Amino acid sequence: MRMRLFFISAWSTIDPLYYLCTRLHYIEQTRENANIFRVRLTRYKGREVILSDGTIIKKNDVLVKIHLHNVRLLKELQGFNNDLRKTMILYKKVKESLPHLALYIQRHENEKEIKGIVGITMLNKGCERLGFEPYTISSRTYKWFKQLALYPIYLLSTPKRPPKNRKTPSPKYLFMSKGSLLTKYGFHIK
Repeated sequence: MRMRLFFISAWSTIDPLYYLCTRLHYIEQTRENANIFRVRLTRYKGREVILSDGTIIKKNDVLVKIHLHNVRLLKELQGFNNDLRKTMILYKKVKESLPHLALYIQRHENEKEIKGIVGITMLNKGCERLGFEPYTISSRTYKWFKQLALYPIYLLSTPKRPPKNRKTPSPKYLFMSKGSLLTKYGFHIK
């Protein structure tokens, strides 16, 4: 437990530097909206993907890449020992953040170019209920790199002693088309 708190504290210290180096920025926040996304525009470099609404994501398409504010989430969830409770809180926070992401895209100067959103995570169970579509990362090298990068988050978010037979999940892309996001979570702005 002490080691976990030490790593979360160290990560909190390093996180502002990570934030600057990755060109991430926060979505506008209000007191009622404690948005857990940090975002940036990116050009997609993976294989072609056809989403369920017919949107085709191709190489070099503009997407909003979403990053969960992991250190903040870990701090908020460290008091809970029940994995189901943690999952429910995370699900609720993502669901509450998606309308603000939709508004961010609607107001973005490059709104017409943006085809959708993408995230990469090892926590993808239940993502379909939020409107995301999971896809396997086809590049073995990139998949290995993401697994290595996400493994510390996975370790810090799992119970104190995960079962020995528990397999480490594989990272996946989570996509949502701009149309699906705006239909499901969008505000009607003038």
